[in-house]
Amino acid sequence: MKISYKPLWKTLIDKNLTKKDLRLQAHLTTNHIANMGKGEHISMQTLIKICETLNCDIADVIALVPDNDP
Repeated sequence: MKISYKPLWKTLIDKNLTKKDLRLQAHLTTNHIANMGKGEHISMQTLIKICETLNCDIADVIALVPDNDP
C-alpha cells in the first residue's frame, strides 16, 4: 500500500485554498509541500497540523491505495 494525497488537493479546492495558503496557515515548509506533491511520506505530526488547520478528518488529507494503482 502507498499513501495518496489526492484527498488533500481536493479538500484545498473545496475550501478555495492554494498549497501556499496551506503552507502558511499550517506553518509547513516548502519541503513538506514538495514531498506531498511527489507522494512521499510526511510525519503524523505534520498530518495532524494539516487536519487542525483545515478543520478536517485524516481521510480528507490522505488515502491508502494499492501499490499497483497509478
